[in-house]
Amino acid sequence: MTAYLLLSSTAILAALMLDRMLGETRRFHPLVGFGVWAKLLERQLYPHSSGIFTLWARGVVAWQLAVMPLVIVSAIATQLIVLSSGTVVYWLLSVVVIYIAIGARSLKEHALHIAIPLQRGDLISARQALSMLVSRDTHTLTEPEIATATIESVIENSHDSVIGVFFWYLVFGIPGVVLFRLANTLDAMWGYRNARYNYFGRWAARIDDMLGYVSARVTVLLFSLQQPRSLMAAWRYGRHWYSPNAGPVMAAGAGALAIQLGGDQSYNGELKKRPMLGAGDQPDAAHIGSALLLVERSYYLLPLLLLAVSLLGRFL
Repeated sequence: MTAYLLLSSTAILAALMLDRMLGETRRFHPLVGFGVWAKLLERQLYPHSSGIFTLWARGVVAWQLAVMPLVIVSAIATQLIVLSSGTVVYWLLSVVVIYIAIGARSLKEHALHIAIPLQRGDLISARQALSMLVSRDTHTLTEPEIATATIESVIENSHDSVIGVFFWYLVFGIPGVVLFRLANTLDAMWGYRNARYNYFGRWAARIDDMLGYVSARVTVLLFSLQQPRSLMAAWRYGRHWYSPNAGPVMAAGAGALAIQLGGDQSYNGELKKRPMLGAGDQPDAAHIGSALLLVERSYYLLPLLLLAVSLLGRFL
């Protein structure tokens, strides 16, 4: 067990270092290719005139065809690599796969592209940068609303794009990373409660909720280790959110930063009722930097704790 924790924690730390130095691949990212494949499946399988059950069933089939072949291939390839090449090669491959799957640096860069003009009072540039990060209407947002949207995205994606990946690597190795990241990508593509995806994308949304349930609570704990009041905020506010995972994570982040998140927002011209998350101040540009520090410390806190446990186990 200690050897596994040592291998896993160091692979995660190495992947974080790669992401910090290189960021996302610029020319071709595997998740972009996966998105193209998912859209092709949607075009082929989406029924244009049928009932609710057919929509749901075809959504299930599309999800299975998109995700499971890649998970199975990665599981078989992993076993072959371990058997033929040993632990060192598996460790190196783990570093590369985790690095490809996470998006810590790109998330920070997107947030800073919003925070910097917002600090200057340039709301037009901040709104334009924000529109690249979120799906809500941004053209009339005020400074607190821009900061709120940015911080919500930073905190939620700290789980979806980073900590959830680490968790599933620890649970299921490289196939776990593939499963979680692809499922999360399909949720972002199909998991909407609108006329097109309410039934076709329901399976993608529910699977993503299931896969992220425990890792979202791990994220809450990582926040609470830095600021204990975040745990109470997650319990008090997070359970009222419409997403069982994003709610506790964002509420914990709001508690850690002592700010208010959530609240009603406009999406595609329609006002969406959203509960409040937290009971502190309204966010501003400075809070975006604080949110980035909170999540970045969490990225490193998890593997460093595991590394400490593995080293302690070797000496006991």
